[in-house]
Amino acid sequence: MLPKSQPGNTEAIMRTSLATFLLLLAPVLGGCDQIGAALELPNPKKEAAEAEAEGRAIGSACRYSGRSLEDCYVLNPSAQKSFVFAGWKDMNDYMMEHKIEVVPSQLPQTVPPPKAPSAAPAAAPAAAAH
Repeated sequence: MLPKSQPGNTEAIMRTSLATFLLLLAPVLGGCDQIGAALELPNPKKEAAEAEAEGRAIGSACRYSGRSLEDCYVLNPSAQKSFVFAGWKDMNDYMMEHKIEVVPSQLPQTVPPPKAPSAAPAAAPAAAAH
């Protein structure tokens, strides 16, 4: 015959089972980022960090090459302006503090053409048809 279970004994078994379950689950939860990366799931925090790092790198490179902040914005329209400014300012402060001279770019200075104006007024095509 089986001994009757005692109330304290069942609680201890449940706690032990729960602790064992959590210990076995820990490695799986620790690999969530790797699983997400393998499945190519979107990760907003990672994307925001990459955008900030890229914007700061663009801004500091512009400052180091002697480009104005406005030129940097025009040459890199997809970069967030706040991150570009932060990188430009950080590099400016660093260059001033360490008395570093500008290293001009060896590439030809080309600025993308300005955006074409939006579509012509709707009345213009109708007038041309007559």
